[in-house]
Amino acid sequence: MENSIKQKGYMAITGALTGLANGFFGGGGGMIVVPLMIYLLKIKTKTAHATALAVILPITLISALVYFLSGKFDFKVGVPSLVGVVLGGIIGAWLLGKLSADWLTKIFSLVMLVAGVKALVL
Repeated sequence: MENSIKQKGYMAITGALTGLANGFFGGGGGMIVVPLMIYLLKIKTKTAHATALAVILPITLISALVYFLSGKFDFKVGVPSLVGVVLGGIIGAWLLGKLSADWLTKIFSLVMLVAGVKALVL
């Protein structure tokens, strides 16, 4: 990917939209950043998913801190969920290395579709 001023602008917009989604929804920045990296920034699928994980971590920590400081964090739910998130993250990162980019795109698209339908129904 070239590093022109236009590309840097796209990167900044991608980051801003990702942070906004993550802060507003309490997560979900990956659903925004991965397609933007693939289609707007022209990054390869696997690289976009891996980069998204690294980008999402700090904004997730910041968003979590904001929710914690505002008294909206439930330790009885959050702490036990952390165990599942860590295990799932390890398995997911391992699977990312094993799956083809085509399968990764199909699975990601299916997850986004199911999440969108579920959100509309609720």
